[in-house]
Amino acid sequence: MAYDEDLAGRVRELVGSEPGLSEKRMFGGLAFLIDGNLSVSVSARGGLLVRCDPAETTDLLAKPHARPFEMRGRSMDGWLLVDPDGLASRRQLERWVQRGVGYARALPPK
Repeated sequence: MAYDEDLAGRVRELVGSEPGLSEKRMFGGLAFLIDGNLSVSVSARGGLLVRCDPAETTDLLAKPHARPFEMRGRSMDGWLLVDPDGLASRRQLERWVQRGVGYARALPPK
């Protein structure tokens, strides 16, 4: 399954001027990295993979359309998936993208 090109374009509009931005195909999706750290990724599973502070994972999962990101059957703190319905408006998408970019920016560059 390919990632949603329209969603990728919408994310690109929001992060295009971020210093240290790069794009990389990862896990069948398109990742947006800040200084080498993944911030968000347009998921091949649909929706948006968002990187966040692991301590905030539980609170963020209470938000509409957010669900745990699982790898090999295990939920991973610091990562969540936002379903497409939670990204319909620019405002909805912008909130999630800002969270991912903010967390990636707080990490040491790679």
